[in-house]
Amino acid sequence: MMRTDEITLDKIEEARKTIASTIHPTPIIPSASLSHLCNAPVFLKLEHQQLTGSFKLRGATNAILNLNDYQKSRGVVGLSTGNHGRGLAFSARLNEIKCIICMSSLVPQNKIDGIKAQGAEVRIVGENQDDAQEEVDRLVREENMTLIPPFDHPDIIAGQGTLGLEIIEVLPELTLAIVPLSGGGLISGVAKAIKSKNPRCKIIGVSMDRGAAMYECQKVGKPIFVKEEKTLADALGGGIGLDNEYTFNMTRDLVDDIILVFESEIISGVKHAYWQEKQIVEGSGAVSIAALISGKISPRGPTVSLMCGSNIDLNTHHQIISGLNIEA
Repeated sequence: MMRTDEITLDKIEEARKTIASTIHPTPIIPSASLSHLCNAPVFLKLEHQQLTGSFKLRGATNAILNLNDYQKSRGVVGLSTGNHGRGLAFSARLNEIKCIICMSSLVPQNKIDGIKAQGAEVRIVGENQDDAQEEVDRLVREENMTLIPPFDHPDIIAGQGTLGLEIIEVLPELTLAIVPLSGGGLISGVAKAIKSKNPRCKIIGVSMDRGAAMYECQKVGKPIFVKEEKTLADALGGGIGLDNEYTFNMTRDLVDDIILVFESEIISGVKHAYWQEKQIVEGSGAVSIAALISGKISPRGPTVSLMCGSNIDLNTHHQIISGLNIEA
């Protein structure tokens, strides 16, 4: 049964207090280049500057700090394409909790190394998120570990929603928020926070065109299996879960549109972020910019483009900004 009524503005406000000592609020800056291109005020939310290089620290920290002592004693396990694992490992280490992260072979090595550096154990299982999920389920079933899922959980969604509070408090007259979209935890929380304070603000999600799970699920009106594909926006990969309880409905109810961008457009987004905005972002962190510079989104008023992650292999980043041919 799908539920959405647990994620309220009060719950997001409570999450902000819970995680305040761990995360830091990230800057919002005007983009002269994008404002000129779009003929509208465009701002960048620099969440890729978060402590672990992505927004995922917010939700993971909120989830861990809401566990009881027994749940903490069992250790935590999570499924991740990289950034949730890093955030979960970081928060688990701070709270002296055992942590295992299960991932597929599609996850870049730099993200695996980043999780290990936080002291977590990493298990690579299979070629997609569904394969890795089987190991997560086994650890919960046989070793009694505590599951902290990457997106479809009220504490995760509320934690990510704190990002929306920061945006709407700085930009109360916002007319459009452009948010990277994968499993929907980020966009659900951000949309709930922003629309609770400014119902007229539009929310547009952006995914890559390769294996855009939430997009395909919304198209048919229910959670379905979507094949995971290799992409530069690797952090946006994976399905939403056939038993999705929260993010499918919240995305359906709160998100005004979903846009897909091609790999070439993601590359252009990474380049623009570096050369025009002086920011290093990964593919998933560049999709909101990609949607703007490709002309797929045309703002008509104050707009924020959310840059959600910076955990890109620097050799890959160098190749992209140097104009060299790369493969996802």
